[in-house]
Amino acid sequence: MQLAHKTVWITGASSGIGKALVAEAAKLGANVVLSARDKAALLQVAKDSGLTPANSLILPLDLSRYKKFDTAVKTVLKKFSKIDFLINNGGISQRSLAAETKIQVYEEIMAVNYFGNIALTLAVLPSMRSRKAGTIATVSSVAGKLGTPYRSGYSASKFALSGFYEALRAENYKENIQVSVIYPGFVKTNVSLNARTASGKKQGTMDLAQSAGISAEQCARRALAGIIRGKNEIYIAGFREMFAVWLSRFSPAMLARVIRKARVT
Repeated sequence: MQLAHKTVWITGASSGIGKALVAEAAKLGANVVLSARDKAALLQVAKDSGLTPANSLILPLDLSRYKKFDTAVKTVLKKFSKIDFLINNGGISQRSLAAETKIQVYEEIMAVNYFGNIALTLAVLPSMRSRKAGTIATVSSVAGKLGTPYRSGYSASKFALSGFYEALRAENYKENIQVSVIYPGFVKTNVSLNARTASGKKQGTMDLAQSAGISAEQCARRALAGIIRGKNEIYIAGFREMFAVWLSRFSPAMLARVIRKARVT
């Protein structure tokens, strides 16, 4: 479980699961690169995690501006010379019926959750391939295995990530690059507060299911443990969510009946 002197780059690091991942990586002795849009929040997370300028790098990043990531990669390599782990955690969610949702909302969700995610991976990938070493992980969701009401765009973006990273894993097996996908269930974070509504505004309220979820700290510990062990898929979910995943594989018809009645907010 030791990450001493390894460079771990975490996106969405200013809050929630990302913040907890930073704290856990710091405990394990990593050099941590913290990325999100809010520089002040990133500085506070680094301080709270006991990181110093010597073993951390604050690197503000807007995932929706995904065509300019090569410069960010150069900045990390200049500071730490290598990137051992890239953990793509940044993203936004959704709480709206498909029939009521503006196309611009879907475009924003895909820009951040999918294109921003894979663009950073593609920018980091050459340095890992040249070293024939590295791990790329992405935080998906149980909603990336089964579509649920009020999350059509969110689920679509997470499904897309699964397809991309499964292909990437196969393509880079001989390059000694590990690819892990994390599938959390309900985690108690601000994700529902910031979720986009049909008009594109933030929901601003906490879902009941979200408030009853596991802690971000527990999720981060389990995620990082699975990443370090080189697991391809890491599920961090309760019985209900895992039962739904099981149904999606073995009884899609039953899942369809269950999911339309499920309380998902």
